[in-house]
Amino acid sequence: MRFRAFSPKQRQVLTWWCAPGTRQREAIICDGAVRSGKTLCMGLSFFCWAMRCYRGQTFGLCGKTVTALRRNLLGTLLPVLRELGFQWEEKVSQNRLTVRFGGGENTFYLFGGKDEGSAALIQGITLAGVLLDEVALMPRSFVEQACARCSVEGSRLWFSCNPEGPEHWFYKQWIQKLEERNALYLHFTMEDNPALSPRVIRRYARSFSGTFYRRFVLGEWVAAEGRVYDFFDESWVRPVPEGEMERWRISCDYGTVNPASFGLWGRREGVWYRVREFYYDSRAQRRQKTDGEYADDLEKLAGGRNIETVVVDPSAASFIELLRRRGWRVEKAENDVLAGIRITAELLRKGELVICSSCADAIREFSLYCWDEKAVGDRVKKLHDHAMDDIRYFAVSVSEEKDGPWMGLCVERSRF
Repeated sequence: MRFRAFSPKQRQVLTWWCAPGTRQREAIICDGAVRSGKTLCMGLSFFCWAMRCYRGQTFGLCGKTVTALRRNLLGTLLPVLRELGFQWEEKVSQNRLTVRFGGGENTFYLFGGKDEGSAALIQGITLAGVLLDEVALMPRSFVEQACARCSVEGSRLWFSCNPEGPEHWFYKQWIQKLEERNALYLHFTMEDNPALSPRVIRRYARSFSGTFYRRFVLGEWVAAEGRVYDFFDESWVRPVPEGEMERWRISCDYGTVNPASFGLWGRREGVWYRVREFYYDSRAQRRQKTDGEYADDLEKLAGGRNIETVVVDPSAASFIELLRRRGWRVEKAENDVLAGIRITAELLRKGELVICSSCADAIREFSLYCWDEKAVGDRVKKLHDHAMDDIRYFAVSVSEEKDGPWMGLCVERSRF
């Protein structure tokens, strides 16, 4: 991998632990815009510090999941380390890296901090340092447990993240308490990444709007407010394309008391079109439907087309089982709401998802789907969200297909 010259801020990350004026700091925090060059220089600096200052010690590498950590950090970092003369051996089954350099050897364990139960995974280990990539996506209990494990003399903490809301615990407990934490804080913009051209920076800026623009392009810790998809209006709606589609899928948000929403999606030339929908509000109709009736409705929506996958609300266990018994290939949807909203917004703005004029209930919900401004943290109002949920399930599903493990590495390389 060939490097362009590091930016001044990247060079500061690479040398803070040995530079006059900052080497007395016990932690470093790098936040800011997406694709701003934080991740690679943080990882490279962490390994250089660990191998320069310690031998025979244990370190932690943390991401929201181990899979995300390998994709977002190690997929690019490890080949770079090899080019610089580091030797490493990975035991995938043990989530362990053994790294050798300059006659020294250290061990690095990989941890995922996806929920409150994750703190137990790191409990009990003694660390000389820990790097937490995308720390704002991890629960406080996991992060605090990881920090508490760093009891070796001279141990240090390394944090990177994109901003969330101003009430987020990490912002309040770390960024607003830098001196108390004895931490160095560096805020990154896309201009701090010399690998990005002005054209690419403009393209990323077009991919976000509203709250997400302020967070991921401007790098601000701001509250979510107003409509979730504030850019979406009638000008984004298209007629159903004429001619044949290449592929077909269906997405489902299941409801008994609440409305049920199904979307029929057809793909042509790299674009997924929501060409038809089924929407049933049992309160308005004053009658609840059974799983069997909903399965019949799904079959009618499919209309004899070759449906490759039905992406379904993961909480609808009995409906999923019934569909499988009827011969449908069912995929349980990923239900991380905030990540799903970001992916949906990005695919809509890129034109990779298109809502057709035949989907009146989805179009109606786009105009009504709002952030809950009274909630602590980012939450959407649980109103007018049923078509929004099935569209979100679908967006995440096709995004994961497009950004599979190898494609994901290629995409992530452009971050640095």
